[in-house]
Amino acid sequence: MQKMQKRPYKRKILNLGVKREFQLWLLVRILGVVVLSSLVAVAILYLYSRQEIAANFYTAHIKIRRISDLLFPVMAAGAAISVLSGIALALFLPQKVAGPVYRVQKGLDQLATGDLTDHIALRKGDAFRDLADSTNRATSNLKVRINEIKELQQELDTLLNTLEHREAAALTQRQGELLAHLRTRLNLTDV
Repeated sequence: MQKMQKRPYKRKILNLGVKREFQLWLLVRILGVVVLSSLVAVAILYLYSRQEIAANFYTAHIKIRRISDLLFPVMAAGAAISVLSGIALALFLPQKVAGPVYRVQKGLDQLATGDLTDHIALRKGDAFRDLADSTNRATSNLKVRINEIKELQQELDTLLNTLEHREAAALTQRQGELLAHLRTRLNLTDV
């Protein structure tokens, strides 16, 4: 009989169901930059192509040997706008992600040292608020469990002390009985 082997988990190429709000937030920002840079490039091309060339039409073919010579300034302006908007996205988008990740990491570092009093606080609208909330819930549940264990330990210590006193009293009584028995057997009265 063969053992049934577990099939390895196959990842989906595109899974918008996981962390849907965060994925949509990131997607909107990236697509916004792409659409904005495309619109600016199209606007530049449109404005450049709207110039009248009636007076220079007959001499234009002498100056312009290839279409790329005509479109190079437009392509350069579109590329510059795309690069600048990409740089803006690269500068500001990580800040919206890096700050909350940093605060969650610092909170987890405090938790790792055993400090259960730290509370991870993120601003309204920050990414990863649900991660911080889950971590805070886990920390508070851990505090509750640790307090329950401390209370049980105190009860056990109290019971142990009570049992030790009872056993000590019983042993003392047993010792007294043995001494009395020895006295009577040995006829000793001074012991």
